[in-house]
Amino acid sequence: MAPDVRLNGQKAFVTKQAADTRIMTVMNVVRGHRVDALIRACEGAASELALFEAVSDQLRELVPFDGAAWFATDPATLLAAGAARVENVERGVCATYWEREYLVEDALLFRDVARSSQGVATLFDVTGDRPADSARYREYLAPQGYGDELRAAFRLGNTTWGVLDLYRDRVRTPFSKREREQIQQIAPMVARALRAFAAARREPAAIGGAGTALFDDRGALMSFDAQAGRLFEEIGGGGWQAFPAAMTPVRAVTARATAVLRGRDRGPAATRLRSAAGRWISLRASHLHGPDGSPGPTAVTVEPARSEQIAPIMAAAYALTPREQQVTRAVARGLSSHEIAVELFLSPHTVRDYLKTIFVKVGVTSRGELVATLFTENHRDTAHETVDQVEW
Repeated sequence: MAPDVRLNGQKAFVTKQAADTRIMTVMNVVRGHRVDALIRACEGAASELALFEAVSDQLRELVPFDGAAWFATDPATLLAAGAARVENVERGVCATYWEREYLVEDALLFRDVARSSQGVATLFDVTGDRPADSARYREYLAPQGYGDELRAAFRLGNTTWGVLDLYRDRVRTPFSKREREQIQQIAPMVARALRAFAAARREPAAIGGAGTALFDDRGALMSFDAQAGRLFEEIGGGGWQAFPAAMTPVRAVTARATAVLRGRDRGPAATRLRSAAGRWISLRASHLHGPDGSPGPTAVTVEPARSEQIAPIMAAAYALTPREQQVTRAVARGLSSHEIAVELFLSPHTVRDYLKTIFVKVGVTSRGELVATLFTENHRDTAHETVDQVEW
């Protein structure tokens, strides 16, 4: 029976539907305030990790979760690239995280989430409410007391700038459709912020040589040269040999190299990241073998990234279209507007229009500034931190 309410001496009835509508209205207002707080968190963060921390704090109120992993990614390879935040994940289970991602045929892999139409999915959804069908659930989530898992891609268009892995305790209900929609709503905001960090102004950095490190078939470090040690310390800090979260990209490239060797992935086993000093560093992994063909260790080459390695990320960060990228590369080669027009079968007037648009997107006023911004070895003076040094 509907509740009995007296208004000005008259008996009034409030239907259950009306009461539910009021409740939903209040809940939507609360959600709206939290989404606004998330927007402010995305706009006000000073670094990728500060972004992850601020968004995590706000998101927990909107979509409750008990554990999480946040990663910035290389948009070209979807490999982890620098900033990583890990929350409530037991020590010791992280070592195989990226090996599982590339070597185990499982449900809800990041590559599938990033390519999906929604860009967000849960383990309960993709397994038809049978999470135990997933090896990751049996061997990674369940031993830690987690039940459902939600994964999302922070993407703009078809470009993914980061990924998210949320865990919920088994005593809680699985992630709901509404919660998936909430994540889908905020994902572009986080992606836009991550893209902005990639496009941040930088100053020229000194060029150093390449270093080499060897890893065994379990991903354990075997040996490394002095330059690799210096660059790994720049990436992961003084305790880098314990492989804290900042060393995630190294684990990711070695795992993909193994996947390529076994025919599970086509690669490349390479990524680009910003170090603690702020400069771009390139990582590339490949499997070695003996003269008789016997399997050998995995070699990781680490070196300051070259301009041609950085340029694609920068172009994506400034949201340059494929045609704008063609014009930009032609400018870097020193071609005039007339020469660009001939090469790309455009009119000189169209080339000039493209250049005006490119200048606005990149925030420069001359060809020289454009080339210096997109095609020079550089670094950012923003500190690159890591959250609680969990082995990862």
